[in-house]
Amino acid sequence: MARQGPASPTRTRGETARLGRVGVHLSVERVPSTDRRTPVTRTELTEKILANKRAKKLSWKEIASRVGGSASPVFITAALLGQMKLDATQARKAARLLGLGAEAVALLQEVPYRGSLPIGPPTDPLVYRFYELVQVYGTTWKELIQEEFGDGIMSAIDFDMRIERQPDPKGDRVKVAMTGKFLTYKRY
Repeated sequence: MARQGPASPTRTRGETARLGRVGVHLSVERVPSTDRRTPVTRTELTEKILANKRAKKLSWKEIASRVGGSASPVFITAALLGQMKLDATQARKAARLLGLGAEAVALLQEVPYRGSLPIGPPTDPLVYRFYELVQVYGTTWKELIQEEFGDGIMSAIDFDMRIERQPDPKGDRVKVAMTGKFLTYKRY
């Protein structure tokens, strides 16, 4: 086994990604990968999921119905985009449907590092509208929720969300419904 630096041409991409994440460079024996297309990081897996979804012409609703069991399309989509984790059965179904390997099944079951947006306002127009909603209505939501429930927060863990199309003669509307358990601040 020879010590190799991070830019070594003999190191596989996966070895560099795994070692680079922890900032430690160990002596490793080079073992050629049997499938160089297998994602190594959660970001690579997300890119692979999006590419395979596009290639197979699948919708998120179709994927959710075939993978999720009783889980909502919002939850399954969030999980496949790296923001939630799937259970073992869901991960296997997703891998089979999207043509992913065993490493993907394991990654889909790991607790993710949540919060994929960059620092500062998002640049995607659709995502920015939600940021704008918080900027404009955030203090109003806070006042109305706390007036009704008291001093606390709405949970984003014990939480449910639905996204629906609402027909309208002037143009269809997006309906987003969120429910979260109210958590009172503890006095100590």
